[in-house]
Amino acid sequence: MYLIAIAWAYVALMMAAAEATSPQGSLLGAAITLLLYGILPLGLLLYILGTPGRRRRQRAAALTAEADAGSHPPAGPAQGLAPEREEA
Repeated sequence: MYLIAIAWAYVALMMAAAEATSPQGSLLGAAITLLLYGILPLGLLLYILGTPGRRRRQRAAALTAEADAGSHPPAGPAQGLAPEREEA
């Protein structure tokens, strides 16, 4: 997964460098090229390809919380602190 992302980032960076150093190019054009051809597609790709890992971690956390649920006393007010007063 990361090999594709690194290769795409390299290509997008080279495109932006070519745009910046071209006689007809500009730094604004290079920035837009880097953003639209590099950063946004890479962010989307990494988000989509990372979905199974996020789901796996979420399920593992849920199972851990489920297994842990009976071993701790219920959460109550903190020890040594006075309860909060409500104003009428």
